[in-house]
Amino acid sequence: MACNRRRPEHSGPPELFYNKNEARKYMRNSRIIDVQTKMAGRALELLDLPEEKPCYLLDIGCGTGLSGDYLTDEGHYWVGIDISPDMLDAALDRETQGDLLLGDMGQGIPFKPGSFDGCISISAVQWLCNANKKSDIPAKRLYRFFSSLYSVLVRGARAVLQLYPENSEQLELITTQAIKAGFTGGVVVDYPNSAKAKKFYLCLFSGPSTFLPEGLNEIEDEEEPRESTFTKERVPYSIARRGLVRKSRQWVLEKKERRRRQGKKVRPDTQYTGRKRRSHF
Repeated sequence: MACNRRRPEHSGPPELFYNKNEARKYMRNSRIIDVQTKMAGRALELLDLPEEKPCYLLDIGCGTGLSGDYLTDEGHYWVGIDISPDMLDAALDRETQGDLLLGDMGQGIPFKPGSFDGCISISAVQWLCNANKKSDIPAKRLYRFFSSLYSVLVRGARAVLQLYPENSEQLELITTQAIKAGFTGGVVVDYPNSAKAKKFYLCLFSGPSTFLPEGLNEIEDEEEPRESTFTKERVPYSIARRGLVRKSRQWVLEKKERRRRQGKKVRPDTQYTGRKRRSHF
């Protein structure tokens, strides 16, 4: 699991790394938009929320709101927290539909107990494993984060945190503090045999332990967002988000396929699937 290339976490505090230039990449780079959106979709799939029921979700490390956009598209309401003012400014410029909060997750999640039906996080938790000042103790910051997260979730709710652990020791540190805070669950690894597509999702349960979902094995040819190159021309979000238009036939088919992977009953696909119905008087 060791990685030799320079990691963003080694560049300094996240609020400095994710500056205006990085925020601009997350707004205009079609590759970043696509990968972030896919990971948000996978996190929501692992969250296994009730079908066709809007939920109130927490997005930790929400950045410019790419993952939040996916939650909105799926009919959910959400609140995002991020430590970077520049990333949140970009989210505001995009008029993302979630509520936004500037904050350090290592200091705890500042909401009332039982506020959220679930939580997702994309590419954020590993930042807590680095000490950017003498007072930063990774184990304590992780425990403060997980214990406050456990509190703000409705009992029995899930949290799915996509992360990039630097090595097995770091992953063990993260999971140990999560269990210490009261969570059950474990790590789901998608595409474990692919160097580029391999993804880690920490699936946590705030109630009795249920079955841990299986990771995906079909190899995808995609790179991590941190390796993407900057694209000067802005790409429309309706095209960048997987190239799918909401409620289109392909959008409906993809959603049904996600439901099937969750083991849920789904009506068979037909020539009428996704077809727009005529209006009735």
